[in-house]
Amino acid sequence: MTSSSVQSSDLLVPLDLAFWNIETAEHPMHLGALGVFEADGPGAADRATDLLATRAAAVPGLRMRIRPVLVPVGGAVRVPAPAFDPLEHIRLAAPVADFHAAAGELMRRPVERGRPPWEAHVLPGADGTSFAVLFKFHHALADGLRALTLGAALLDPVDLPAPRERPPAPAASRWSVLDPRTLPDRVRGTVAEAGRAIGIGTSVARATLGVRSCAALTAAASGTRRTAGVVLDLDDVHLVRKAVGGTVNDVLIAVVAGALRRWLDERGDCSEGVEPRALIPVSRRRPRSAQPQGNRLSGYLVRLPVGHEDPLDRLRAVRAAMDRNKEAGPERGAGAVALLAEHVPPLGHRIGGPVVAQAARLLFDILVTSVPLPGTGLRLGGCRLTEVYPFAPLARGQSLAVAVSTYRGRVHYGLVADAAAVPDLELLAQSVRDEIDGLVAACAEQAGLVTGPAAT
Repeated sequence: MTSSSVQSSDLLVPLDLAFWNIETAEHPMHLGALGVFEADGPGAADRATDLLATRAAAVPGLRMRIRPVLVPVGGAVRVPAPAFDPLEHIRLAAPVADFHAAAGELMRRPVERGRPPWEAHVLPGADGTSFAVLFKFHHALADGLRALTLGAALLDPVDLPAPRERPPAPAASRWSVLDPRTLPDRVRGTVAEAGRAIGIGTSVARATLGVRSCAALTAAASGTRRTAGVVLDLDDVHLVRKAVGGTVNDVLIAVVAGALRRWLDERGDCSEGVEPRALIPVSRRRPRSAQPQGNRLSGYLVRLPVGHEDPLDRLRAVRAAMDRNKEAGPERGAGAVALLAEHVPPLGHRIGGPVVAQAARLLFDILVTSVPLPGTGLRLGGCRLTEVYPFAPLARGQSLAVAVSTYRGRVHYGLVADAAAVPDLELLAQSVRDEIDGLVAACAEQAGLVTGPAAT
């Protein structure tokens, strides 16, 4: 490989390689985001499609496809596509009455693996007052932060902080591994890494024991998809946080726990004693760091206190669990299972991908992730972005994934579910709305502002 090709390519890190190899046609591993824009007149969606295609041609990261390499055996690399055509990735749909119904159908389809693995679908609203854009990025191409950067490059320019270029690491000699002077450090490093991997594996095993999970979250998968979105007022979230303590993220996770309880009880399933394991991804990458581009993720594993009857008790339980995770750090415990990918050689990822895909349901029951968004207002062709719903991949053996973003004073929950396993996703969405109302009412009652029947 020449020096120029080295500069224009990017070897997939182990976690990227894992995402690439565990994908199947029924379980695509792409991230999504559904943005809803105000239409500034007839033809707004057509103009947005043309604008996206023009801008995509100028974004280097969108030209990158993934192909296997000979060395390391089983590895893969991102390289520029030789004949990149943005129109192969950006599609204008017929007018739709329900953006989420259209998004669910599009999320079930894998992105094309032979070319840069991303898509943008422009969905004109049937009423002509709005249009939506569904962005899809394969997780091996971009994690949440990287996908945000690529997506933002297609929108109207905003004043965002430029990423800080990281100086290139000094090139290691191909013979350095044979240098006896480095042997003690390498041995100590290997032993430490092995000890950490064993500790994570032990924590994973312990996390699978002792508590009833939620069968509705691990039902047999059909490969179909359904999406739903919920918008909450960020002021309500801050009100609850100030009343009980903890962080905004604690409240957002507790809302998921309470919504699951309401949903299970409403559909006739018993929520008593249910504590599904929620994987909360934690980025190990600095937000303004331009490199490396690969996924740098760990995570926390939290038992969602679905079985707790009182909403404030649920929030306190979530806060205590998150505090314990933070004290231990994101590189220890069962939630750090993603780090085990670093201990598998590339060929192991290629051969063992199907096995790993089957094991997801053994590690956690539901993914609850937060996707950062800029605080500034975003536009496409002058049309204002009013709503944005992030969507996480749905692992094999799991029926529901939750992603959350905060944008312009509002919290957006993006729900992705297996359409056959969760035909009542709108009921869960309504449960999210009801749960934040319940938390606000409980905080008011706790403060003595509401008494008697009005507090219910």
